[in-house]
Amino acid sequence: MLRKLRSHGFVVQQLVAVIMSHQCTIARPAFPRNLFSTRSRILRPSSYALPRSAALATMTTQDSHLEDIFTQKRVLRSKIKKDLRSMDPALRSHEDDAIQKLILEAPWFKSSKGLCAYISCSALREVDTSKILQHVLQNPTKDGETQTPKRLYVPRVEDKNCYMRMLNISEMNDLIANSMNILEPAPVDANGNDREDVMLANEPVDLLLLPGLGFDKTGRRLGRGGGYYDTFLSKYKQLATQRNWKQPLLIALSYSVQIVEEGVIPVTESDVFIDALVSPSGFIPITPVAHHTLL
Repeated sequence: MLRKLRSHGFVVQQLVAVIMSHQCTIARPAFPRNLFSTRSRILRPSSYALPRSAALATMTTQDSHLEDIFTQKRVLRSKIKKDLRSMDPALRSHEDDAIQKLILEAPWFKSSKGLCAYISCSALREVDTSKILQHVLQNPTKDGETQTPKRLYVPRVEDKNCYMRMLNISEMNDLIANSMNILEPAPVDANGNDREDVMLANEPVDLLLLPGLGFDKTGRRLGRGGGYYDTFLSKYKQLATQRNWKQPLLIALSYSVQIVEEGVIPVTESDVFIDALVSPSGFIPITPVAHHTLL
């Protein structure tokens, strides 16, 4: 599908058309039959050893609590997916344009030197990112009299155990279709060199543009159940702390129907909260750093 093109400019101009027309297959998380036995239990260290019967009772109670949370998440996912399917295509297109326009015109986006962003999939009914990616690939960051390209990292799923990498791309030819027909970066470039992994980069990224199924205005994010983004975000935040880097802004892109009332989205200890939302109606800063940066 992706053939070598002579003109880099022409390649980038095809980004919108390719992403928007690409029919990706909806990936289903490959959870074991007994999901809850594979989840980390929320345990607290104890100063004394509980009797075996008491320990088993505690673990059973915690498993039951987690099972309740996962059930609530499944129900909420089904509802939001139904709402997304019911969206008028014209409305979805309008909200796609509005969200991308807000981001492209934002000072914090223009000044960013590095970012991670998802490649939108129409079958998943994700907020479109094609214009944002097109802009990043075409336009360098202006810093005084010099211009340098923004460093762009996009996701590549490596296995079914929540392992996802963010790899650097610089043009459309860097993307290939995976086994589920979803566009992602090839692991090596045209010269056979490994692509830079953001976890191994010498410089931090300023922001991460995130997908999701549902969000609220306290920062809760409901993913699709695979745990890929929560796992990656936790690792990158730890890396930034270890290297004394400024933490990147975690910004989610959301259609109007994806924003739910506060407290509706249940969370576990592994869920990572976002800093801000971008909806068709504008920016919704959540954390203090987001208030300071976005407004």
